[in-house]
Amino acid sequence: MTVLLTIVLAVQMLAALGMIGLILVQHGKGADMGAAFGSGSSGSLFGASGSANFLSRTTAVLAGVFFACTLALAYFGNLRPADSGSVLERAGAPAVAPAASGAAAIPGTAAPVAAVPASAALPPATPASGAAQIPTK
Repeated sequence: MTVLLTIVLAVQMLAALGMIGLILVQHGKGADMGAAFGSGSSGSLFGASGSANFLSRTTAVLAGVFFACTLALAYFGNLRPADSGSVLERAGAPAVAPAASGAAAIPGTAAPVAAVPASAALPPATPASGAAQIPTK
């Protein structure tokens, strides 16, 4: 799966770079006014109007490839296994003992702190709402 994601990401980056280059090469609508007075691109590689069609069609194709790669990356990025839980449940992290304070924080002055079960160490988490979200000093 990671090889497929790497390939799709590489194609997306190449399409993005190609679009940037093609968009910078194209001329704007105001450039056609200069062509009417003799400074046109009739001597260019694609002819008088051939470059506009070729460059705009190539840009549209690259934009479609970029869009398809973006959708594919979004789809594959959101795939999760059926037994997925939270990150902490999958990691199996042990409970952390609370930090010592006062004289117990100085090494050698007090007995080590016994590990407290995770359920007793922290109060139940409730989401903050309203004014409780504003940090205080």
